[in-house]
Amino acid sequence: MRSEFGFLKHLKNHFNLSKIGDDCAVIPKDARSDYLITTDTLVEDIDFRLEWTTAKLLGCKALSVSISDVAAMGGIPRYSMISVSIPESLWATDFLDRFYEGYIERANNFDRFHLPGPPRVVELIGGDISNSDCKMTVDSTVIGEVPRGKAILRSGAKPGDRIYVTGLLGIAALGLRLLEQGHRLESSDENGKAAVEYRAIQRQLSGHSAKGHQYLDIASSMIDLSDGLSSDLAHICEASGVGAKLFAEKIPFTGYKALDVRIHGLTKNDLFKLALHGGEDFELLFTVPPEKALTHESLLFEPIGEITESAGRIELTRNGLLEELEPKGYTHFT
Repeated sequence: MRSEFGFLKHLKNHFNLSKIGDDCAVIPKDARSDYLITTDTLVEDIDFRLEWTTAKLLGCKALSVSISDVAAMGGIPRYSMISVSIPESLWATDFLDRFYEGYIERANNFDRFHLPGPPRVVELIGGDISNSDCKMTVDSTVIGEVPRGKAILRSGAKPGDRIYVTGLLGIAALGLRLLEQGHRLESSDENGKAAVEYRAIQRQLSGHSAKGHQYLDIASSMIDLSDGLSSDLAHICEASGVGAKLFAEKIPFTGYKALDVRIHGLTKNDLFKLALHGGEDFELLFTVPPEKALTHESLLFEPIGEITESAGRIELTRNGLLEELEPKGYTHFT
């Protein structure tokens, strides 16, 4: 069975859909800027479980996943629309009120660490609400802006470019693993011994919003880490017609600096696999030409790898050994 990515590629080629292939569609706005438009769907029991999350956290995540797409192209989100199909059993409660509280809270605080100028807000401008005779579905659309012709595409990586990420990887996948084991956010401790557990579950349930506009002048390609490092790097390689080599010791993940770490029965190697293949971190994966990679102050980590000429081939160096890395991130259809 073909994957959703294979189906989208078929649609693009069969109907000559030139604006499909990146995290957002790029639409001209005016002489100074372009629109970035994206949409995402969250389906109950596939993308979230009501027994694990709260209405407010789900509202946060619904917006976060789409903000991440805009960030992945170097843009700033401006407007959003949200459509919800909800069963009558939830409609009869205050669930939807709490959902919109979380959504608006994330819209008002997505860029809370932004200092220069007035606070940035994503304005809710519309949407739809309908009855569902089964499970809850959420559709989120976000419209962002980017300077004209400056959107960072997946197709710009060149051999020799360095590969970077914006934060620790595998945290959301760890949160999912903990939820599956019966852990819950309310039983975790934000500041105590279970702080790692709390952060992981929080990331899984509420999403994350990295900032991509600060890389406009240096990134040659970029994508958000929604499906997992191995899969999302493969998307960049396919779009750019290149390969990649990753350095295992440079990939930042929970406990990656510890010599011997074990979190809730998971070994350091288990955590490393979550970093490689676990999705929903919503950090950014991007490439930078070598002449720009040495001086930019916003690069928090060392490069985790480099782009190669071996089109379609991703290699991983670990403990002095070289192995081929197969994409194993999340797919809806296998």
